[in-house]
Amino acid sequence: MAPYKALCCRKCCTLLCWTKFDERRVLGPELVFETKDKVRPIQDHLKVTSNRQKSYADLKRRDIEYSVGDFVFFKYRSDPSHVVSVNEIEVRLDLSFEEEPIKILCRDVKVLKRKIILLVKVL
Repeated sequence: MAPYKALCCRKCCTLLCWTKFDERRVLGPELVFETKDKVRPIQDHLKVTSNRQKSYADLKRRDIEYSVGDFVFFKYRSDPSHVVSVNEIEVRLDLSFEEEPIKILCRDVKVLKRKIILLVKVL
């Protein structure tokens, strides 16, 4: 005895074809149309659910805003005139270099119990 038949006392019927298994049927256009009619509401329901989720995601989407100090990757087209010579920047053997501050963006003072700490944001 099949497990489904043992549990429910009847044969398993899928949503696509509600015919009895002992009944012989010729596969023809009638069966195709009958199956299409049963599948169409399921497809419509899934489409409505998908559209609802998509509209929710569209409402939550925002444009990206960049500010000074953010790290951003942009597309770059190589151009020989953009190459910086190594003499201008002192590059060590391990290809590292020492950054020099360009501009002070913000100053702040943090006061603790016994200390005063000066905070500086540099570009």
